[in-house]
Amino acid sequence: MKKMNFYFLSGIVSSALLVGGFGITQAHNIGMSFENNHNMIVAQAEPNTDTKSKKKLSRAEKDQAIQKFMSAVSLVENNYVSDLDTSEIIDKAISGMLSNLDAHSAYLQKKDYEDLRAKTSGSFSGIGIQIGIKDGALTVIAPLDDTPAKKVGIKSGDIIIKIDDKQTLDMKIDQAVSLMKGRKGTKVTLTVVRAGEAKPLKFEIKRDEIKVKSTSVSKIEETNYAYVRVATFDQNVTQEVRRGLKQLGKVDGIVLDLRGNPGGLLDQAVSLVGLFVKNGIVVSEKGKIENVELKVSGNAEFANIPLVVIVNGGSASASEIVAGALQDHKRAIIVGESTFGKGSVQKVLPFGNQAKEAIKLTIAKYYLPTGRSIQAIGIKPDIVVAEGEVPLGAEHQLDFKEADLKRHLKNELLNDENKVDAKNEKTETDTKNITQAMILRDIQLKSSIDVLKTWGVIHSQ
Repeated sequence: MKKMNFYFLSGIVSSALLVGGFGITQAHNIGMSFENNHNMIVAQAEPNTDTKSKKKLSRAEKDQAIQKFMSAVSLVENNYVSDLDTSEIIDKAISGMLSNLDAHSAYLQKKDYEDLRAKTSGSFSGIGIQIGIKDGALTVIAPLDDTPAKKVGIKSGDIIIKIDDKQTLDMKIDQAVSLMKGRKGTKVTLTVVRAGEAKPLKFEIKRDEIKVKSTSVSKIEETNYAYVRVATFDQNVTQEVRRGLKQLGKVDGIVLDLRGNPGGLLDQAVSLVGLFVKNGIVVSEKGKIENVELKVSGNAEFANIPLVVIVNGGSASASEIVAGALQDHKRAIIVGESTFGKGSVQKVLPFGNQAKEAIKLTIAKYYLPTGRSIQAIGIKPDIVVAEGEVPLGAEHQLDFKEADLKRHLKNELLNDENKVDAKNEKTETDTKNITQAMILRDIQLKSSIDVLKTWGVIHSQ
């Protein structure tokens, strides 16, 4: 059994989680069985021989390199225009060293480390976005469902150029997080550059408590298909998907929506694949210290049901692992747009005085069952469909608007007659079906349903 200790699978690791509003859950004993239906197997793989190891320095060469560093520290301490002591210079040097490794490694000083540990407990106030560094720019991986960022119109792929009055050029992710988080009710203004827009866009966002519903399962009206939405990979995803599908009973196809899903717990990503794939590798972790293969083996309860997965540029890390594994096992058709391309894993390593500081370090990369990498490439859909509404002719467009108007009028009457409490509203929302009106507003979903229909026709002959 392998024990995972602070492994991060979301597109922006801990930093994004702080902005996004949900905690990091440590996954212990990830070789455990999942409700006796299937197992996740952790296997030690052969050492990675893809790249040649660099020649190790001799003791004398190491001493020479350390002396070079200390000489630089001395020069800065004695000559820099502002007063800095040795401790401050070394802190800055550590920070610079890690930030120059990659976009996700970072030095967590005492306050940063305390913030990280405090945010692993659940929910807090924020704006509800996942961010990362892409092509050198601070980029929105995804706004989380039903959060302030989503409601004001922040989209996946938006490049954040200013947070309030501070420019983000060369800004570290952790610094951006600190600027965006804050007390509930306070506001932050993001200036973003968006593809297709001639000028930057400004969004004033009111911070709120972020509670993300990770999973919902619904029936698609006028079909015998299930719609499964997974917004994040928390500790309950597999259990909720299984329960929701069983409640629907026998279905002829499943649409798994991973759009805007920035990642989460690796064990849940693997076990979700295990609902649809009976045996095989889901993902391999290859690093300097060890290589690990994560496999599923057991009773995949929905192995024979046609499956379509929807992804987009906001699908990252754990969601890319799920989509990629299902694609490699030829178990699902992938529809939508190319995913983010976050295929590395970070580990938090405490160090320093009384271990009150930490280094967040990239320690491995992930590879899909066929051996392909996710990093900087992402998952390419089998059927590319851009985001948008379903194009309709004038006659159908009119019919849709009239039906929509009638529905709104009916809802207004119901609101006047009945007042329901928030709990009842939530229950109704969680269990409502996917309507034809919703499908007409979402061409990626419409295309996925069409794939299932075609699948059914082919296999019925």
